[in-house]
Order: sequence, then C-alpha cells, then structure tokens
Amino acid sequence: MQSITLQFALAYGVLFVVSAVVFLSFVWWGTVGLLERQTEHSITADAHSIFSTFAVKGHSGVVSLINERLEQDVDDNAIYLLVSSQNEWIAGNLEGWPAIVRHAGRWYTLDVNRIDTENMAKVKAFNMPDGDRLLIGRDMSGRTQLSRMLTEGLLWTFVMVSVLAAGGGWLTRRLLRLIIASISKTTQAITQGDMTRRLPVLGLDKEMDEVAYTINEMLDRIARLMDGVKQVSNSIAHDLRTPITRARNQLEEAANQAKSPEELHEAIDQTIRNLDHLTDICAALLRIAQIEAGARRSAFAPFDFIVALRDVIELYDAVIEDQGLTLVHTMPETLPCVGDRAMYQQALANLLDNAIKFSPPHAQITITVKIVPPPTGPKTGPDHMILTVEDQGPGMTPEDMARATERFFRAEQARHTSGAGLGLALVQAIVQLHGGILKLSAGNPGLIVTIDTPISVRTP
Repeated sequence: MQSITLQFALAYGVLFVVSAVVFLSFVWWGTVGLLERQTEHSITADAHSIFSTFAVKGHSGVVSLINERLEQDVDDNAIYLLVSSQNEWIAGNLEGWPAIVRHAGRWYTLDVNRIDTENMAKVKAFNMPDGDRLLIGRDMSGRTQLSRMLTEGLLWTFVMVSVLAAGGGWLTRRLLRLIIASISKTTQAITQGDMTRRLPVLGLDKEMDEVAYTINEMLDRIARLMDGVKQVSNSIAHDLRTPITRARNQLEEAANQAKSPEELHEAIDQTIRNLDHLTDICAALLRIAQIEAGARRSAFAPFDFIVALRDVIELYDAVIEDQGLTLVHTMPETLPCVGDRAMYQQALANLLDNAIKFSPPHAQITITVKIVPPPTGPKTGPDHMILTVEDQGPGMTPEDMARATERFFRAEQARHTSGAGLGLALVQAIVQLHGGILKLSAGNPGLIVTIDTPISVRTP
C-alpha cells in the first residue's frame, strides 16, 4: 500500500500537470482560433467589397477588381476564382472549380496547387447576382507553420512542466516525510518514557510551527496530568495507609483485648468513622477528577451568586458563634452570574471551613465580593467577580502557599488538625472549571484567599 506522502506527492504532480495542460491548451486554441477568425474576417470583407463593386460597375468591374487584387498580392496567399453558371473560367488564380465546394455560404478547407506547391487553403463560395459563382480564399500555409511551431513549443513546455511537477512532488514528499519523521521520533521517545521530548519549532513555516506549538502544549498538558497522577498515587499510598492501618489495629486490638460487648462495639464504631473518612477522601478525589475533566459544565446555569453565598454563610453561622469568631462581609445586593451553583457553594464552604478551623478565638473572618472590569486592556469580555476570604490565623509560608493546591498537601500548621489536604485542591479545580484564578497571599496576620472568575462563562 502506498504511503500517504507518496499519494500526496502524486496528487500534487497530477494537479500541477493537469493545470498546465489546461492552460497550454487554452493558449493553443486561443492563438490558432485567432488566426482562423482573422482569415474568415478577411474573406468576408473581401466578398463584401466585390459585391459592392458589382452593384456599381457590373460584371466587368468584378473581373477588373479580381485581377487587380491578384496583382497586388505580394505574399501570394489570396485565392480568387470567378466562373460562369456553366463552370467556365472567367478570372482568378485557380484552374477550375474545386469539386469539394458544393454549397455557397459554407467554409471549406482544401488542398490547392499553386506554383507547384501543395498548400492548405480556407475558402468560401458566393453566388453572384448575374448567376456567376465566386470563390474567395486564403492560403493557410503560414497558419499551419505557426500552428506547428506553437504545438512543438507547447509540447516542450509540457515536458518541462512534467519534469518540474515530478521534482516538486518529490520535494513535497521529502518535506512531508521529514515533518512526519520528526513527529514520529518525538512520539516514539514519549512512548518509551521520555516525557521531556517536544517537536522542534523552526520558525520557517507559520502553519507547521502552529501545529508544533499545539502538539507541544498538548504534551505539556499530558505531562502535567501524568505528574499529577503520580503525585496522587503517591499521596494516596501515603495518606490512606495510616487510617487503614489504624482501623485494622483497632479491630485487631478489639478482637484480642475487648472484655465486654460495649468495648467491642466502641472499637467497631471508631473503625466505621475511620472508614467513613476514607470514603470522604475517595469521594473528594472523584469530584476533583470530574471537575478537571469538565464533566460538570453541563450543570452551568444562571443564578444569583450573592444568594448562594448567603446560604453558605447562614449554614456556618452557628459554628462561627460557637468558636467565638466574628464574620464581616461586604458584598453587593445581587450579582447574577453563570456557573454551577452547587460547585461554587462547595468552594465557598471549603474556604469558610478552613478560615474557621485555623482562626484563634475572638478573631475576625472577612468576606468581600466586588465586581471589576476585565483585567486586560479595553473591555472585550465579561466583568469579573473578585471574592476574598481573609482570616487571622497562622497563615502560610510562601513555600507552603505555592503547594497549597496540591492534593493531600498539608502545611506544618495543619498537621494536627482534621482534614485530608484536599480542600484547596477542590477549590482550585472548581475555580478553573469556571475560567477563574485562585490566589493565596499573606495577611497581617492570617491568610488571604482570592478567587477571580468571569461573571458570565460560555456553556458548551
């Protein structure tokens, strides 16, 4: 089976040759047709002049005009013949009426022998008013020679075009093979485990460079996803091993040392709580994977962000009061936007839960919502919503803030608190789903979490 590069090269060559043949044929027919039309026009004009002379001077005037024109025919390419109704020769440079010419008003091509030379001529017959018959023609030997020269030139041109087409097809095939070979080498290296290989961007061809850029971006995305999978796998193996081991030890200890049904039931209840914690972790991981895959975009719909935010705040009012904290919020009365209401509320709940968890007693938690124009240049897109959640807890170091959205990552200050290190990872996935940016910055004291998302997000 032929390779795609060979098929493309053959298609290119055939298209090039066919285009050249069509063009050369047009040139040939145009040139030869022009000579034909000029000859026919000359014969028609000559006949009109003779008929005009007959109307003024009669039969003798026509004979004189024919003889005069034959004498003035320096190129010796004019043909005239005037015969009577009985085909008796009257004037002209032909010996007799050609047998092939049977009807007046039609064009004929015939062989003529003049001055011992066989030539081709184009003639037309006319009936004179007095019953005579007139034959006017032109010698086409010059046209034939020009046509032959033009045909030979076009044939040589066709040969040259065919050679150029073959060379262009070969060059095209070679270039395509080089490009495909580059892609093949890169993909082979990647399949063998070298995720750092990328397609070269030469800067010589805009289209191919765009393809290379797109493929390289895809490979970068795949590499990041692979790193994320590897990191998640390592984190799961590390973080889930502890509660699983603890649950096993509790069951084993209860089986060996429980002295009463109550102690056994207590151990079983504790193990169930640990397993529920594992279930929550798995559910959070699955939710993050679904969000990053874009599966939740189907739930995008218009809703009022302020109403959704107030519902979350109302849910945590009792917890905030029990912890002795103060919640201060600044927000507009209404904020219509497009997105997944449940996902937004999940992200807000995670941020508020973290702020409550790490805030000392009598501290203040501040929530701010404002609308700003698009961040870049003139207004070319929707307005952006800036949500800020600020606490007065221990905060994070710059190194911890850089890794805070990684799955299962927990800063040193959070080692002794409940949680699995998936809260900010889930928030990050939700914000990215809505086309926004999550930013962490240091407060004075505490941590400031900022979400910047467009108010209107195009649904698929």
